Amino acid sequence: MLANVRMGELKVADTLGDELAVVGLGSCIALALCDSEAPVAGLAHVVLSTSPGGGSDQPGKYADTAVPALLAAVLGAGARRRRLRAVLIGGARMFATGLDIGARNAEAVTAALTSAGIPISATDVGGIRGRTARVQVGGEVTSQMAGLERNVLLVLGRAVLA
Repeated sequence: MLANVRMGELKVADTLGDELAVVGLGSCIALALCDSEAPVAGLAHVVLSTSPGGGSDQPGKYADTAVPALLAAVLGAGARRRRLRAVLIGGARMFATGLDIGARNAEAVTAALTSAGIPISATDVGGIRGRTARVQVGGEVTSQMAGLERNVLLVLGRAVLA
């Protein structure tokens, strides 16, 4: 089964071979949390770095709410905290003027993961090109820039590109 994770969403899969994907990442961050031994993986499509003061009905939309929400979801599906590995994909600078939203998103997700004690195994962030992120439960986490080959970032909890 392939599940597309849209802007502000987070999804968890716990069936070996199932796939989660974010297509067309620009300044957003796809945050993957994978159990290195059990068939559990989650993916959040983080749009902005900080939630408004009153919270949000879409916890996956903001870095400061997406990390704890995704963490709770994968743990609830059977993952073990000590075996979790994080991968960040996206965070491109899509516009030459104004704020670098992509860099701010990557920094905010990194800070939230550090605060939660979750190690980052691999990243593919920055630049000026969009990407697609894919997470296969029990398989690989990959990133693919538009028009280029797919890069394998994590295989069963082992970083292969950082």
